[in-house]
Amino acid sequence: MNFQTFKEAVIARCGALGIADYELYYQAAEATSVGFFQQEINQFSSHAEGGVCLRCIVDGKMGYASTEELSEPEALRLVDTAADNAAALETAEPEFLGEGGQRYEDFTPTLHPLPSTETLITAGLATQKAIYAADPAVIDGSSTQALCEKSITAIYNSRGLDLSYVNHIAGLVAVAVVSDGAEMANAAEIKLGDFAAIDREALAAKAAAQAKAKLGGEVPETGLYPIVFGPEAMADLLQTFSGIFSAEAARKGLSKLAGAEGTAIAADIVTIVDDPFHPDSPCPQPFDAEGSPTRRKFVVEKGILNTLLYDLKNAHLAGKTTTGNAAKGSYKSPVGIRPFTMTIAPGDLPPEEILAKAQGGIYIDSLTGLHAGADSVSGDFSLQSAGYLIQNGKKANHVKNFTVAGNFFDMLKSITAVGSDTQVPKPLGTTAFGAPTVLVEKLSVAGK
Repeated sequence: MNFQTFKEAVIARCGALGIADYELYYQAAEATSVGFFQQEINQFSSHAEGGVCLRCIVDGKMGYASTEELSEPEALRLVDTAADNAAALETAEPEFLGEGGQRYEDFTPTLHPLPSTETLITAGLATQKAIYAADPAVIDGSSTQALCEKSITAIYNSRGLDLSYVNHIAGLVAVAVVSDGAEMANAAEIKLGDFAAIDREALAAKAAAQAKAKLGGEVPETGLYPIVFGPEAMADLLQTFSGIFSAEAARKGLSKLAGAEGTAIAADIVTIVDDPFHPDSPCPQPFDAEGSPTRRKFVVEKGILNTLLYDLKNAHLAGKTTTGNAAKGSYKSPVGIRPFTMTIAPGDLPPEEILAKAQGGIYIDSLTGLHAGADSVSGDFSLQSAGYLIQNGKKANHVKNFTVAGNFFDMLKSITAVGSDTQVPKPLGTTAFGAPTVLVEKLSVAGK
């Protein structure tokens, strides 16, 4: 049974039970992934997966049920289970379904042709060969992955929504492991997009260079330093603390930004954008998980918090309009809130000028421990870091094994320069984060 026929069976069952408010959320994907190690295939996966989630409102309470099986008996069971789950709830918050007849951005995604399995294998082996050729320091342990996926997302509800979109993802992952005889280091690089246009040699060379740059180095002196975050490190920080922009987190006391809309939360050179149609987004989305239209929005503009991110329920509770940021982790997940492609907008300064402004500081290009070492509620962070001392306006000695500590809310206000080089470093998944080179006035460094 296909989704259309399954949908008709659900509609009929809802009608028979007198359920007037319901929604079907459908996701399906076909994916192939090939992994390579020591210039041989060591992993292969080709599969199709997906399913349907039904949400229905019964006596003001929302019931959920999901299934992977599209059959008439399962359609009946799905409706009955969702209705039973709604009835079992003891309390209910206001619940909402999207309305039909809304206006959506005229957007047609670029669906690059998906590579065949043979093409994936050829490209993956060639990329692994390129890693070994990129630098004599590359050793066994280096690996590559070639992947592609076709996905479809659809929403239908009793209020007039009948929407769908398709996405194609294809790309290469290069992991380089290097050694200088005394120590080893590794780095991973990802490139998604038009598979035929990916420069395998450039991808492999970048991974090898990033790994080699981690070799050697010293521990810096403990102290307060001007800190320059490279694009990848700053994007990682933004991702770690992105939950503070959720209206649901604010409503539940899990974000300090509750009640802060319209006020300054960052330096006036900081603008943060959320864009579902960003050119580096792996999954452009014309509507969110509730069927609301998505749009590009300035979450923070010149330091002012313009808006938190809302779904229908949290917008209603706050007296706002949804920003179209309802999200599901999978078809069976409850509705939450998350950004699409969130970036710190580029500034006017080339990275070289930012380094010149940070004389005596530290350039950080790598952060680890982002989950254990960061508290998104308080904003405090203490993170293992690596990078370079800044001397004479340039990156100098490599430094590692130190922690950088501060508070994300305070840090936003102490950004003194924003680079012109905004990048989305590793856009793998439906949400991506990007940033330029950023100079923070001072942060605490714990070294030797």
